[in-house]
Amino acid sequence: MNKPIDTVLFDLDGTLIDTNELIISSFLHVMDLYFPDQYKREDVLPFMGPPLVESFQKVNPEKVEEMVNDYRAFNLEQHDVLITGFEGVEETIQTLSDRGIKMAIVSTKRNDVVIKGLKLMKLDHFFDVVVGLDDVKNAKPDPEPLLLALQKLGSSAETSLMVGDNHHDIDGGKNAGTKTAGVAWSAKGREYLLSYEPDWMLESMTDLLSIIPEPKK
Repeated sequence: MNKPIDTVLFDLDGTLIDTNELIISSFLHVMDLYFPDQYKREDVLPFMGPPLVESFQKVNPEKVEEMVNDYRAFNLEQHDVLITGFEGVEETIQTLSDRGIKMAIVSTKRNDVVIKGLKLMKLDHFFDVVVGLDDVKNAKPDPEPLLLALQKLGSSAETSLMVGDNHHDIDGGKNAGTKTAGVAWSAKGREYLLSYEPDWMLESMTDLLSIIPEPKK
């Protein structure tokens, strides 16, 4: 018999907060600096999800550090302008918190940028545990960041769920031994995520409330 889920690990970008336009614009800004007029929106979608170094390594190994710095400068400048929320996120997180569900953020971004996004959307007080790129040697889909978050929460993988908008989240959850849920609002598309066979596909964040029902008293 499956034990009830008591812990949820969330990706941040494209999952809890809508950073899609910010990320796409940041990548296009950098690519236009180094490869003018060669990249369109659809060309940078594959860059979303992995750490920046990994993405830029594939296009220009000799300029990775410069490209990362250019990306971060533009991203930080436009951060509060281009980020918006997803419908149902705040009420879902509030309800899960009220139900005593343990929660953490597991991201491939640096911690300071993660916290900046959480504060902007007024979600920071729900997450005592944030695992970002600063905390690990290996990013998702390696299980290291997920296992670190579970350790900090005092949770076990078998009663935990990883929620994300990218295949790194789904594969990361499987590699760590958690259940997995994809979000249908992923910038890469619902069908793309389904091909990685998550346990659930969320059409809205509020779907989590039926997957994780209120504990019996």
